[in-house]
Amino acid sequence: MDTVAPISQPRLRIPKAAKKRRRRNRRQRVRIPTTGIRQVLFSARWISLMLLAFTVYAIILTGQFEDFYLTQIPVDGVVSIPAAEVVEASQLAGVHIFATDPNEAAENIMALPGITAASVKVTWPNKVDIAVKEDTPIAVWLDGRNQYWVTKDGSLIPARTATTGLLTIEAELTETEQLQQELAAEAEAIAAEEQTTENEAEDATTATAPTPFLPHEALVGALQLRQLRPNIDRLYFRPGNGLSYQDGRGWRVYFGTGNDMEQKLVVYETIVEELLAQGITPVYISVANQERPYYKAQ
Repeated sequence: MDTVAPISQPRLRIPKAAKKRRRRNRRQRVRIPTTGIRQVLFSARWISLMLLAFTVYAIILTGQFEDFYLTQIPVDGVVSIPAAEVVEASQLAGVHIFATDPNEAAENIMALPGITAASVKVTWPNKVDIAVKEDTPIAVWLDGRNQYWVTKDGSLIPARTATTGLLTIEAELTETEQLQQELAAEAEAIAAEEQTTENEAEDATTATAPTPFLPHEALVGALQLRQLRPNIDRLYFRPGNGLSYQDGRGWRVYFGTGNDMEQKLVVYETIVEELLAQGITPVYISVANQERPYYKAQ
């Protein structure tokens, strides 16, 4: 038996060109479509969605922080009106900075009696400044149990603090008028006790409370009398008789209304001088019509 010696096999090698082609094919099989992803990410729709998501996140974030709520509201210019009343009228306390409306707040403050001007300034993040101007009272009007301030234009506003040095004009009521006012006050108290809501109480007060009234002619005459006689600190008013004054010598004098108080005072002092010279003490003297004055003796 013949034996054959083993023949060594030649070593096979892959050509370099085939290796490059294989690596290139492998890379092509795992290639990521970056062009498509880039087009999707940078499209207008995705950019809008991302901006929307960021905006919603920012709103939620700012809404949760207490630093964006109005908690301290200083009020400048108040004298008689409490600052808390002005803040309450503005409706800004505890409001978020994004929900504030300075113009609406200023209009709400202007609705307060006695406020002639108001300005509201809001500053980021939670600062608000309120400045008001009050109407200066020139007299005090007493209507039964109610006390009001009289402004320069003749308007009546509720008196909030005690005043000194102002002329007081007291409304004199007849027995019928006094009874009507007492009944109105009693009805108002009953309505306040039986109220179920705040709005119902406000309606009841509006319906039963007497409306204060001071004629312009009476105010003009009262201020003129006070200017001519600074010692006069209280006048009385009745619709039928006008203004009157309780003379310190023991009688009442009626002046009526209007701006001719200087002439009426001259007539009045002349009558008083003549009566005292005759030893007559009057009960009252009326110069409401200075051309036809009269008096009643004791």
